[in-house]
Amino acid sequence: MPIYPVYKRKRLLLKIAFVVLLVVAVWAIVDLYWPRTAHLREFDPEEVARLETAMWRSYYDKQQAKLFFELGELLRSQYHMPLIRSNLVAYYAAKAAFVFKRGQQRSDYEKALPELVKFYQAIRQMSDLPFDANRAAQLELEWWIIHRERARHQPGDLDRSLAELQAEIYHLPVDRLLEHGRKRAEAMIIRDSKAEAGGVTEDDWRRIDLLLHESWRSLHKAVNL
Repeated sequence: MPIYPVYKRKRLLLKIAFVVLLVVAVWAIVDLYWPRTAHLREFDPEEVARLETAMWRSYYDKQQAKLFFELGELLRSQYHMPLIRSNLVAYYAAKAAFVFKRGQQRSDYEKALPELVKFYQAIRQMSDLPFDANRAAQLELEWWIIHRERARHQPGDLDRSLAELQAEIYHLPVDRLLEHGRKRAEAMIIRDSKAEAGGVTEDDWRRIDLLLHESWRSLHKAVNL
């Protein structure tokens, strides 16, 4: 039985490798640049709330990789982003979150803004709603700052700031979205107050999760009236 020449085996392997690389390159280009549409009103409030609770826990436990994967899951399940694109956009958001986390003052916090702009620009490119990505990024950062510096703000400022972000995205009056903001803010305050008092228990996290479910249900109802 003739032995297949070594040089022919090498040539065959090179051809296979080239084809594989070509397929991967085409897949990556399609994944990153092929037009897709996300219907932002059609999110699943239960799944968003579940993932938000998980992301909060990852963020406060300083588990950056875990937060990254949870963000990717959110983008795939709710915005229908393909694999590579969802991971790239998740990276923007996770990086922004931890740049902000290390900040001590507004000038530090604003270093997170470029990544937030990239995050919202990526969502806007797929969105069926023509919101202002730069404005959405600024509003996102603003509620982060109000939350961090809540002792300097009036009661209700955080609620309203959270509602203003959704009002920009969905083109709705802020007052219509205040219940969403209030319940989400209440969940944040429980987490903060319990952490300051010594630690957040599993019972606390269940209460936080319940409030987040109520918050996202409220938003879903408001944007689909």
